[in-house]
Amino acid sequence: MSEETQTPEAEATDDWAEAMAEQAEVEAGTEAVEAGNPAAEFDNLEDTSGGLADSEANMDVILDIPVTISMEIGRTQISIRNLLQLNQGSVVELDRLAGEPMDVLVNGTLVAHGEVVVVNEKFGIRLTDVISPAERVKKLK
Repeated sequence: MSEETQTPEAEATDDWAEAMAEQAEVEAGTEAVEAGNPAAEFDNLEDTSGGLADSEANMDVILDIPVTISMEIGRTQISIRNLLQLNQGSVVELDRLAGEPMDVLVNGTLVAHGEVVVVNEKFGIRLTDVISPAERVKKLK
């Protein structure tokens, strides 16, 4: 019977036989090393990280990576039916009270709270509470 017309059971048996043969080869290689045949030797790798002295240089590498900052004034859940019925002038109620601080998110992670300000006719945010790095790590776990 050719390989193209083998049943799935026959293919599984062939795969099993190949795996067993590979295992026997590995075990034979292990026995040869134990019998006194030398193992392959490799050069020792050197640590080129530079240690703590280069930590500032390592930090410089990430300082120019762009991140996305977003401000969130609130959230809500609505059905698709209600979403499709929204039009100009519709009001969507959010889960925040008026006057509550906004969330400042960096790549989706809460890093601070703040209040809206206007600077040179553009919206901005004044940070009122910055989440400590330790607290951010706790929230990740």
